[in-house]
Amino acid sequence: MTISEVLAAAVRHHRAGELAKAEQLYRQILQIDPRHADGLALLGVVAHQTGHHAAAVELIGQAIALAPSIPSYYNNLGLAQRAMGNLAEAATCFQQAVQLRPDYGEAIYNLGLVRKDEGNRDGAIALYREAIRLQPTFADAYNNLGVVLKEAAHQEAAIACYRRALELRPNYAEAYYNLGGALREAGKSDDAAAAYRRALQIRPDYAPAYCNLGMVLAQQGKLAEAVAQYEHAVRLQPDLVEAHVNLAAVFSRQGKFPEAVACCRRAIQLQPGLAETYCCLANALRYLGQLAEAVDCFRKDLELRPERAETYNLLGNAYKEQGRLDEALEAYQRAMQLQPDLRDAHTNFLLASHYRPSLAAAELAALHVEWDDRHGSALRGTWQPHGNSRHAERPLRLGFVSTDLGFHPVGYFLIRTFENLDRQAYTVTCYSDRNVVNPLSGRFRAAAANWQDTSERSDEAIADQIRRDEIDILFELSGHTYGNRLLVFARKPAPIQISWIGYEGTTGLRAIDYLLADYHLIPPGAEGDYPERVLRLPDSYVCYEPPSEAPEVSPLPAYGRSYVTFASFNNPAKITAEVVDVWAAILRQVPRARLLLKYLGMDDDGARGRLVNLFSAREVAADRLVFQGWSSFADYLAEFREVDVALDPFPFSGGVTTCNALWMGVPVITCPGKTFASRHGLSYLSSMGMTETIAGDLHEYVRLATELATDLDRLAALRAGLRPQMAGSPLCDGPRHAASLLQMLRHVWRDYCAHGIERTG
Repeated sequence: MTISEVLAAAVRHHRAGELAKAEQLYRQILQIDPRHADGLALLGVVAHQTGHHAAAVELIGQAIALAPSIPSYYNNLGLAQRAMGNLAEAATCFQQAVQLRPDYGEAIYNLGLVRKDEGNRDGAIALYREAIRLQPTFADAYNNLGVVLKEAAHQEAAIACYRRALELRPNYAEAYYNLGGALREAGKSDDAAAAYRRALQIRPDYAPAYCNLGMVLAQQGKLAEAVAQYEHAVRLQPDLVEAHVNLAAVFSRQGKFPEAVACCRRAIQLQPGLAETYCCLANALRYLGQLAEAVDCFRKDLELRPERAETYNLLGNAYKEQGRLDEALEAYQRAMQLQPDLRDAHTNFLLASHYRPSLAAAELAALHVEWDDRHGSALRGTWQPHGNSRHAERPLRLGFVSTDLGFHPVGYFLIRTFENLDRQAYTVTCYSDRNVVNPLSGRFRAAAANWQDTSERSDEAIADQIRRDEIDILFELSGHTYGNRLLVFARKPAPIQISWIGYEGTTGLRAIDYLLADYHLIPPGAEGDYPERVLRLPDSYVCYEPPSEAPEVSPLPAYGRSYVTFASFNNPAKITAEVVDVWAAILRQVPRARLLLKYLGMDDDGARGRLVNLFSAREVAADRLVFQGWSSFADYLAEFREVDVALDPFPFSGGVTTCNALWMGVPVITCPGKTFASRHGLSYLSSMGMTETIAGDLHEYVRLATELATDLDRLAALRAGLRPQMAGSPLCDGPRHAASLLQMLRHVWRDYCAHGIERTG
C-alpha cells in the first residue's frame, strides 16, 4: 500500500473511533516518512483524544513546523493546549487558524470556549454567534451558546438554543441535560424532568443527569424517587460529589440524619474544600444533637465562605441549641448585616430574643414591628378590599395556616378545640405547609371540611387561594418559628387575621388584626405592649390533648431513693445564667437532690460543659447533674416517672413540656414575668386550679421548690391527684374551649360587619 492509501485507512479507523488502529497506521506512515505532516498532526490528535495532551502538542507542533499554513493543525493544537489549561496559548492557536481561514467556524467556536474558560462571557457569546452564522447547523455552538446565556440569566434564550441544538442533533444527550437545567431554573420542573429522562434514554450511563433528575424530583417533594436517582448516579460515578451532597440533603428532609451524615462525610473525603458539604453535614448533626461538631462544621463553611449570611443564621441556631444565647444573637445579627433581606435570620433573632431575661414586652414588640417594616410593609400596596358578605349571623369560613398540624405542640394544643368546632355555623379550611402523615395529622384532616397542601406553593399563591376561598377569619399558627408563612398574612388575604398558639406573643405584622390570649398571658392593662388588638379566652388560651403514649403515673420516685429529683425537659437556650442562679440555690438548700436535664443535644459536650461550668461556679458539683439527650416520645414521657418536681425556666417558660409533666403527675414550679413567653405555666396551672406552685417572685420560687422537696407525703399526694385534676379541668375540655372560641369569633365578626373599614395599602 502507498502512504496515501495507509493514510486513508488510518483516517477511516480514526473517524470510526478505532483510535488504537488509527494510531498504529499513523506510526507506520511516520516510520516510512518521519516528516509526514499529516501523519504527525493526526497522531497528535489521537494523543489528545487519549489524554496525552503534552505529546499531542509536541506532535502537532512538528507538523506545523513542516506545513505552517494548514488551519486545522492550529485548531487541533489549540484543543490540546486548552486541555492542558494553557488558555493563552490555545487562544493564539485558534486565532492563527482563523487568520488562515476566516470562515473557519469550528476554530471560532473553539476560541469561544477559551473565552468562556477565561470568564469572558460576552466574548464567548459573540464568537458562538459568529460560528453559527458561518455554520448554521452547528449543534455544539447552539448548545454552548445556551450555556453562557443561562449563566447570564437569559433562561428563555438559553432554552431556545438548546432546543435548536436538538433539532439539529436529536440524540444530543448533553443538550437535553443542559435543557433540563434551564427548565428547572425557570420553574418548569415537569419539563425539566422529561429532558433529563430523555438524556438518560440516549446515554444510560450519564451520572450527572441522574443527579440533576434527583434535584427536580426533590423539589417536587418526590423524595423516595429522588433518592433512587442519586443512588444510581453514585453507582455509576462514585466520585460524583454533587450526588453525595444532594442525597444527604434529601435524607435530612426524610429525617434520616445518620444516612445524611454518612453521605456528607463521603463527599468531604472526595472534595474537602466544598463548603456546602460542611453546611449540610452541620445541619444533619444538629438534628442528631451533636451540636459541638455541628458548630465546628458551620465554622469550617465560614472559613471557605466567610460572607455567607445563611451559614451565620444556621450557626446561630446551633449556638442557641447549645444554650449559648449571646453567641446565637451575634450570629443572627451578622447574618442580617450581610444580607438584610434574609428573613429567616431576622425571624430567628426575634425568637431567640424571647430568651433574654432583661427584655421587656414593649421592647420585644418594637423589635417585631421592625421585622414588618423590613419584610412585610412593601406588601401593603397589594391589599385589596374583600368581597366577603358582611351578614353578621351567616355561617363563617375559618382558615388555619400552619406547618404543624400533627405531632407538634401546636397540634397537641389545637386538636381538641378543632374537633369540637360547630360545623353547622363554621366551615374550616386548613392550609398545611408540611405534608406529613401521622395519627394526629389524620385527625386534623378528618375534622377539616377542606384541606390544602401548600408545601410547594409560594406565599403569593397561598394568599391568592385564601382570597378565592373567601376565608372570613384566618388564623396564623406559627409566628416567627420555622416554616412560618408570615408573608402570606402580610398580603392581607382575609378580612380578619388572628395570631394564635404557635408563638410567644406579637408577630409585629400590622396585617394581623388580633392576638388570641387569655387573662393570665396578657393581663388587663398590658394591651399596650402588643401592636395587635388582644382577644382573651375565659380559661386557658389553649386546650391540651394528653398524649396517648403516656404511661400511668408512677409512685413518687423519691420514696425509693435517698434524694429528690428535680428536672427540666426544656430547650437549653432557656437555661440562662439567671436561671442557673435560682436552680443552684435550690440544690444548695436540698443537698442530696439531683437535677435531671433532658432535651435534644443536652448530652452534647458543648451544652453539657456550659451547664456544668455554670453550676460549678455556684457550688453545685457536676455529679448532682444528670444529662439526657433525645429519646422517642414514649421514652420521653416515661422519663417523667423518675422526676419528683419540675422546674420551669424563665423568662421563657415551658409550653407543652409543662403540660406533659403535669399529666405525668409531676408538679411544676413556675414564676411568671411580664412577657407573654414567661406566663405559659401561669395560664395552664390557673386553668386547672393548681395555683400552689405559682411563685410571685424568684425568692418564692426557691421556697416552693425546697418545701416540696422536704415534704414527700405532700409531694406524693400532688402526684396522685394531678392527672385527674387536669383531665377534669378546662385545660382539657375541648367542647368548652371550642364554644368559648366560637362565641368570641362571632363577636369579632359582628364588630367587623358593623364597624370594619377595609384598609388598602
